[in-house]
Amino acid sequence: MSTAPTRVYAARLVGLPIFDPQGDQVGKVRDLVVTIRNDVSQPRVLGLVAEVFGRRRIFVPMTRVTNIDSGQVYTTGLLNMRRFEQRSTETLVIGQMLDRRVTVRTSGGSVDGTVYDVGMEQARNRDWVISRVAVQEPGKGLRRRGQTHTVEWRDVAGLARSEEEQGATHLAAALNEMRPADAANMLHDLPLDRRAAVAAALDDERLADVLEEMPEVDQVAILENLDSERAADVLEEMSPDDAADLMADLPPETQEILLHLMEPDEAEDVRRLMAYVEDTAGAMMTSEPVILGPDATIADALAHVRNPDLTPSLAALVYVCRQPLETPTGKLLGVAHIQRLLREPPSTLVAGALDTSFEVLRPEASKDEVAAHLAMYNLVAAPVVDEAGHLLGAVTVDDLLDHLLPDNWRDRAVRRGEEAGRG
Repeated sequence: MSTAPTRVYAARLVGLPIFDPQGDQVGKVRDLVVTIRNDVSQPRVLGLVAEVFGRRRIFVPMTRVTNIDSGQVYTTGLLNMRRFEQRSTETLVIGQMLDRRVTVRTSGGSVDGTVYDVGMEQARNRDWVISRVAVQEPGKGLRRRGQTHTVEWRDVAGLARSEEEQGATHLAAALNEMRPADAANMLHDLPLDRRAAVAAALDDERLADVLEEMPEVDQVAILENLDSERAADVLEEMSPDDAADLMADLPPETQEILLHLMEPDEAEDVRRLMAYVEDTAGAMMTSEPVILGPDATIADALAHVRNPDLTPSLAALVYVCRQPLETPTGKLLGVAHIQRLLREPPSTLVAGALDTSFEVLRPEASKDEVAAHLAMYNLVAAPVVDEAGHLLGAVTVDDLLDHLLPDNWRDRAVRRGEEAGRG
């Protein structure tokens, strides 16, 4: 190991890029793997859990890590591409050690707290070990947060034992800092009981964002672990098309319970999408594209597409309709492309920038027909209308890909010819 820092903290490693000797990025750090023997011996850091191309997680032994600095990790470049599988003697620092309740021994007695980070460094034999533990005490009185301490490993008791009711506050905070897709991957790899605790600790909006990026089997498992009212709240925060897809995987009686608990407007959108045949334009469309009336200005349109919650494909088109402006809308008058809007004076009406020569999709169009439509007209989104010309929703290219790819595409390995085992 060359020119490594004296101490590295685990939470700061998560998300750092991993490079090979040629300077090419080969992955990102997602967790650390340690072995904990007891409360006396410092845990040995066995390696990193790295996410590589295709969202695959692999194990990178610390013997393959050549350098760690403030913003990146370097390896020898010789990586085993076999999917990481945790062994019974191993502990994930981020996934399992954070939020563990411990006791810190002090000169005046002891204090209880929860772990929110750990520091590792190289021992004399060149092995990496956990040497420091960052602990937060419970809040007292009117204080929202308790005091924090960073102490030597030997002064902490309780890290070697697992907990049946381990909290998830600090791990949830770490997931909040990640992109939804990255947080979904980490949540997927947690043990089932830990996954449920972390899902319970995330707020409704964040959990909804993460669920949208998870395989269907994980979505169902997490939702079924929530009480019905919380599950309904999370479904309300999901985009209607994703919520409808998830609902379709639940038993009919569960569907009705959740739809009854949802806000009527939100439930109606989901019911409408669930009524369409699977893998048709109606089933894959979103019912919440950017919709404006003909009296809206270019400035109004640009303000709407600036919404950071919109995907790039949804922000690419503005749909101009007669009243009502909630799907199903009044008659669709035309669409305005974001590129055209950027070239027009902000005070002019968006109706003057409409593309009226566009082709529309019917809700019964198959996914192959939708794909051909988007490809033929070089579109990233297209309107779906009924026979009377009312806008029902919009199909985006990311919606289409979700339906074109295999059901388990998030779990599938992209690389072939993996090496057998890890040493």
